[in-house]
Amino acid sequence: MNILKLIEEAFEAKKYSYAPYSDFHVGAALLTAEGEIYRGCNIENAAYSPTNCAERTAFFKAVSEGAREFAAIAIVGDKGEYLAPCGVCRQVMAEFCDAERFQIILARSKEDYKIYTLKELLPEGFGAASLVGKV
Repeated sequence: MNILKLIEEAFEAKKYSYAPYSDFHVGAALLTAEGEIYRGCNIENAAYSPTNCAERTAFFKAVSEGAREFAAIAIVGDKGEYLAPCGVCRQVMAEFCDAERFQIILARSKEDYKIYTLKELLPEGFGAASLVGKV
């Protein structure tokens, strides 16, 4: 995996962010197990609830095109902070990713980033195995 390329793609995705209310622009680049990259940006709505995060945009694009196995995601913003995914995004990741292996790259720049596993950011996650009768 080329971490710098994934971060670069996330910054490119951020350019398409639609954030007229918060001015909080986020980009994400999702890497599939096969090496494909899907970009996502946050998309706000005046009603706020219909707003979609960059991470989920990337996942939904990938899943809608048939991808089901993922290796990593890079997340960037424009406030100079590391932007960790929200709880809803972490739950979407848990649906499709191996929590022990999936890497979440939080980047402020191509030179300044941190890497976590999904398990580190969602230690007691709820998934299919949590459902009665599912193992």
